[in-house]
Amino acid sequence: MTSDTLLKVEHLSMKFGGLMAINDFSFEAKRGDITALIGPNGAGKTTVFNCITGFYKPTMGMITLKQKGGKEFLLERLPDFRITKEAKVARTFQNIRLFSGLTVLENLLVAQHNKLMKASGFTVMGLVGIGPYRTEAKNAIELARHWLQKADLIDRADDPAGDLPYGAQRRLEIARAMCTEPELLCLDEPAAGLNPRESAALNALLRSIRTDSGTSILLIEHDMSVVMEISDHVVVLEYGQKISDGTPEEVKHDPRVIAAYLGVEDEEVEEVIAAVENLEGGSH
Repeated sequence: MTSDTLLKVEHLSMKFGGLMAINDFSFEAKRGDITALIGPNGAGKTTVFNCITGFYKPTMGMITLKQKGGKEFLLERLPDFRITKEAKVARTFQNIRLFSGLTVLENLLVAQHNKLMKASGFTVMGLVGIGPYRTEAKNAIELARHWLQKADLIDRADDPAGDLPYGAQRRLEIARAMCTEPELLCLDEPAAGLNPRESAALNALLRSIRTDSGTSILLIEHDMSVVMEISDHVVVLEYGQKISDGTPEEVKHDPRVIAAYLGVEDEEVEEVIAAVENLEGGSH
């Protein structure tokens, strides 16, 4: 792996019974980039995420993550909790999974449970607030407030998370994931169901994460306006296989991508390629 490669997926395959959901899939995500994984419904995008984050163990292939300090992890060999805790990979899901009865601030403190428990020494120090626990608790609140500020939710810190509008709940999920201080943040359709104003707020948050925190982002997204606006690198899946890999501009004009999204049969792809080339020739 090169020094600027954070995640390297090599020859990944995932089989469910007789169904090959992912077939010999390879790609790299660069450190500090926003990498988008796109494709039609059923292409296998969430399955790739589930392999990276340890929810599935792939049938074949290697998934290597290299941290800033140079330490490497073979994710396909680790249980999911070690991928989060040691390799520093965080994720959100298609469906919002907040603790709706807890306050917005408390949701971000829950994400820091492990280090708070460690600081308590797993004793009554945590209950009475003495020793290292007091310092760690103060740091946890400061980190939570930092990300609430970034997510434009600081004014709602004491409100129940379930009372937030849908778009704000999406941003809260991302802020909660960032409280684990990940090297890689995996977002599964973060813009799903958002209106244009909420999508703009999401884009601003993701850019801020990339610029200010050093965390790299891997996202699955169907909203092409979001993908094209914020992504540095786009990988396209169809039926579990990679059909395109490049910059947003390159992928947007790839005839195979256009054909996949239009539902064109394999034998008609050459016709689409010719049509696109004719259009491009006529525009010059």
